[in-house]
Amino acid sequence: MTRQPAERVNWSLFSSKKTSIRSPEQNTFPNVSKIIHKLPILRSLFKKLPQFRCLQASGFMKKNANCQPDCLKNFIKNMAFKLPDLPYAFAALEPHIDARTMEIHHGKHHAGYTNKLNAAIAGTELEDQSIEDILANVSKYSTAVRNNGGGFYNHSLFWTVMSPDGGGEPSAQMNISKAIERDFGSFENFKKEFSTAAATRFGSGWAWLCTDSKDKLFITSTPNQDNPLMDLAEKKGTPILGVDVWEHAYYLNYQNRRPDYVSAFFNVINWKEVTKRYNDANPGAMQ
Repeated sequence: MTRQPAERVNWSLFSSKKTSIRSPEQNTFPNVSKIIHKLPILRSLFKKLPQFRCLQASGFMKKNANCQPDCLKNFIKNMAFKLPDLPYAFAALEPHIDARTMEIHHGKHHAGYTNKLNAAIAGTELEDQSIEDILANVSKYSTAVRNNGGGFYNHSLFWTVMSPDGGGEPSAQMNISKAIERDFGSFENFKKEFSTAAATRFGSGWAWLCTDSKDKLFITSTPNQDNPLMDLAEKKGTPILGVDVWEHAYYLNYQNRRPDYVSAFFNVINWKEVTKRYNDANPGAMQ
């Protein structure tokens, strides 16, 4: 089979300088969207970028037909929310959570929520608000803000409360250990109640360990991408530990054995991060 020559890309088309790329008939730059879509090799490259998917979802490419390259660059740079990096390698949590699941979960699902959240709030006052403030009033906003704002926050927390050096029980010196003993009677009681909340959440959702405004711990679960920060949550509080029980979080390794996945989750809990979140939510707690 004869190999086709690779398509050559004229990278000068993306220069921000006013050169000969201007159209003689129109004293403007060519349509960035048309440039991208005209060149298959470039289109393939851009479609792999989360930022480009965000541009498509927000309608940016249609709304800005005569956008100059700097306009495109600034849109990407100024997106309100960025996908956080994982604090460890994809394979770091094995054998409890496999590398392929982590790769898809972070690079596809969390990235998707991030991009769609940015698209949902583009051009609104929500671009200047924190995710916590948005969720505290989420009943006022669209379903897209609720679902994707929750997905962005929930996963951002989820990655940090796991660690390859985690698992076991929190140190007795940690405030979270003392609070668990105080509010649940023992770590085993807490583990049983938390595991039950995760295993019995119907369909997709999350199980949470939270603290309320009076420094009391409680366990709850929420559907879909809801969380206890939302003003429409059944039980409101500050999440300090959460486990994702959507099937995409565990199905490759555990199939329909959600309880096994929840049990494995206890082997990677980052208790240092959980106690930090507890302390931050309740300054002076347990002193």
